[in-house]
Amino acid sequence: RQFPGCGNIVTFSQFLFIAVEGFIFEANFGRKRPAIPIRNYFIMVAMFFTVSVVNNYALNLNIAMPLHMIFRSGSLIASMALGIIILKKRYSVSKYTSIALVSLGIFTCTFMSAKQVASDSSLNQEDGPQAFLWWLLGIAALTFALLMSARMGIFQETLYQKFGKHSKEALFYNHALPLPGFLLLAPNIYQHAVFFSQSELFQVPVVGLTLPIMWFYLLMNVITQYVCIRGVFILTTECTSLTVTLVVTLRKFVSLIFSILYFQNPFTGWHWLGTAFVFVGTLMYTEVWNSLGPFLARCRGRRPKEE
Repeated sequence: RQFPGCGNIVTFSQFLFIAVEGFIFEANFGRKRPAIPIRNYFIMVAMFFTVSVVNNYALNLNIAMPLHMIFRSGSLIASMALGIIILKKRYSVSKYTSIALVSLGIFTCTFMSAKQVASDSSLNQEDGPQAFLWWLLGIAALTFALLMSARMGIFQETLYQKFGKHSKEALFYNHALPLPGFLLLAPNIYQHAVFFSQSELFQVPVVGLTLPIMWFYLLMNVITQYVCIRGVFILTTECTSLTVTLVVTLRKFVSLIFSILYFQNPFTGWHWLGTAFVFVGTLMYTEVWNSLGPFLARCRGRRPKEE
């Protein structure tokens, strides 16, 4: 809120922290050879970089943030579609239905939350066919980024199947290899580092250390991001790309609900409907009903018989 353009320094700090931690504890100061050939990590990083750049650039093509958020809610559908096409996977009807319900629920909540943002924004949009053509190009960019992101998940899944589960190694190389690219953003990163240093002072509880409050926020962001992304990379080695996409999408949904409640944004009947779709879809995907039936039957079997 205080520095809306600080995304580069936040991302750089996250990547630097994870890369340094991995260099020390995973790569053993560069002495440990990677189990997965390094060229595969370059491919993965190229995919990740492409998705990030295209998603960010789409906002310059007459794509409003609400539409941007809604489009990214379709990651589950994209992951399932590419899994069918590339990996020749087949899913049960309940899996198809659950993914559709989760996507519909997140779409509903995101759209209703984003309407307020759209109504509060005073964007001067161009009129005429030229603006519409730029908008179409933006839609094409979002579609490409969505499919590329799903393809990256499948690529990770096939790598782990071929070379084994190496989540910590993948975490390190995916954050260390892109670091030179931040040199292109060095002026912006330095500018916001100066802004952060000029923010009001804050005394950290328990520790008693005093530092500018924006640096404290950044430190907490880096730590929580490390916990989050490490969990995601472990998940990619244990589950299919579709399951990983489902969990990450649900995490975004929980963040959305938390944001609505914490910042006291309106929570309408449409939000409740979307929430219901998400939870029903999640229960269907995990097939909890199939496990619940035998469990209840066993519970009933333990009950003493009536005389």
